[in-house]
Amino acid sequence: MNAESLLHYISQHIHLTGEEIDILLSLTKYRKYLKGQFVVQQGDVCQYESFVLSGCLKTFYIDKEGQEHVVMFSVEDWWASDLGSFLTHTPADYNVQCLENTELFQFPYDKMELLYAKIPKLERFFRIILQKAFVASQKRIVQNFSLTAKERYLQFKQQYPQIEQRVPQYLIASYLGITKEFLSKIRNQLILEQ
Repeated sequence: MNAESLLHYISQHIHLTGEEIDILLSLTKYRKYLKGQFVVQQGDVCQYESFVLSGCLKTFYIDKEGQEHVVMFSVEDWWASDLGSFLTHTPADYNVQCLENTELFQFPYDKMELLYAKIPKLERFFRIILQKAFVASQKRIVQNFSLTAKERYLQFKQQYPQIEQRVPQYLIASYLGITKEFLSKIRNQLILEQ
């Protein structure tokens, strides 16, 4: 188990002592998933907040017509879960599925209060993470209302350059709220403009 990237990520926000690191590692879980496996399925209760050590995941919703809507991708040093389900312990609205073989560090719901009691500064850490996630979500909503599909694609490429090479185009199209054919047209247009 390699906790180095998790510990480095945490150290960007708070400092943990050796004893606190031992407590953290004893109350969290390392897990490997294969490509295609689900970390969370729509309708189940999300049991873990997961930190991505390696791999790539998609968070998506399936509507009543069976249409898939990608809301997020997660790669190394990102988080993956259905946060609403995790925090409220209610059925998940989203699926979280591995697009590659994936390694995660998981924070179990039933251990979070114990973690906060033993390492109070973790509450500050998770508050910072949640604030960043909320801001990113709000920005995405505004962009979906105010930007054209081409502008959203360019923003996606700029903001997440490492993801485009790892994720099929039809999933990127779903994330952008357009068809894969329209995304292909946008990409061809951008090539002609160069």
